[in-house]
Amino acid sequence: MNSNESEKRSFLFKRLVLMFHTAAMQQMGKLSDPVSGQIDRNMEQAALSIDTLDMIREKCQGNLTADETSFLEHLISELKLNYVDEVNRPDQEPESEGEKPEDQQAEPVAEN
Repeated sequence: MNSNESEKRSFLFKRLVLMFHTAAMQQMGKLSDPVSGQIDRNMEQAALSIDTLDMIREKCQGNLTADETSFLEHLISELKLNYVDEVNRPDQEPESEGEKPEDQQAEPVAEN
C-alpha cells in the first residue's frame, strides 16, 4: 500500500471513530442534535456507541498505527468519563413549573 492510500485509510478510520464519538456525546446530552437543535439524553444508546468503539479497538488491535491507537484510546476514555459523569448527575429538572425549590419563597405579607 502506498503512502497516499495509507494516509487516506487513516483519515477514514479517524472519521469513523469521530462519528461514534459525536453520536455518543449527543446521546449523553452533551451536544445538541444538529437537525432539531434539541438536546436529548439516551444513555442506553450512548452506552451502545461506546461499546461499539470498544469492539472496534479490540478487533483492530495490532492493525493500527501508534497515532490511530492513541486517538482511539483517548476518545474512548473521554467518552467513558463523560458517561460516568452523566449517569451520576442529579436531575436538574425542578419539579414545579421551572422553579428551583430555593427560588420558591413566600411573598412578604404587607402590613396595614
